[in-house]
Amino acid sequence: MAIQIQDQLNRVLHFKSLPKRIVSLVPSQTELLVDIGLENNIVGITKFCVHPIHLKKEKQIVGGTKQIHIDKIVSLKPDIILCNKEENTKEIVEACKQVCNVHVSDIFNIEDSLELINQYGKIFNKKKEAIKIVTKINEEISGFKAFILKKPTLKVAYFIWRKPWMVAANDTFINYVLNLNKLENVYTTKKRYPEIELINVPINKSVDVILLSSEPFPFKNSHKRELQEFYPNATIELVDGEMFSWYGSRLTKAFAYFKMLRLNLQNNAL
Repeated sequence: MAIQIQDQLNRVLHFKSLPKRIVSLVPSQTELLVDIGLENNIVGITKFCVHPIHLKKEKQIVGGTKQIHIDKIVSLKPDIILCNKEENTKEIVEACKQVCNVHVSDIFNIEDSLELINQYGKIFNKKKEAIKIVTKINEEISGFKAFILKKPTLKVAYFIWRKPWMVAANDTFINYVLNLNKLENVYTTKKRYPEIELINVPINKSVDVILLSSEPFPFKNSHKRELQEFYPNATIELVDGEMFSWYGSRLTKAFAYFKMLRLNLQNNAL
């Protein structure tokens, strides 16, 4: 059964038959594969593919998202390798293309996420399972939009790294998710993940909320105290970074988390 499909870079992929041996170089996409019933087809993952946790014991780890062991990938004889434009480098994608078909995702919003899930459903003959997840995400979004509708817009900064301090800015999926939460990113004049200097400037006093992500840097309570000096009027919260940046089946859980976060922010502001 010949299969032809475009990935999210509009590259056309051709398969002579259903791809069965999968290497995933993106943690959120690995979780999605499991949730559409493809755990047994996964042969290789990254060291950051932590959901479900048992995969790291059962599957071959082929490196990280920025550095891979191409020899290990070759030895697994995959039918397809799954990448992401942001998480994997162009060099990784080019190296993997010498092994087999490479599907590259490119995610900026929920529509892109749902498209990716449906693409996996088509590629791996899991259309029913994909539709079930898409339907669940749409239901969660609908309920969340009703919940957030009359909530006030808050000014926010979302930190992802320390030494150097880095934030999520414009042209990121995280920024898109912040907007869904009516959290106005004060760093949208910058792009992607810029370094910033912690200095006392007037704009800092207008920030309502500082969000410290659990990934890629594992922020702790000690960092809350460190940042409070520079954002004196802000509520500072440790947040689950996977909920803000994982764009696969994790979205079925994310909006319940966002409701809880907003209620916590309200309570802390009282």
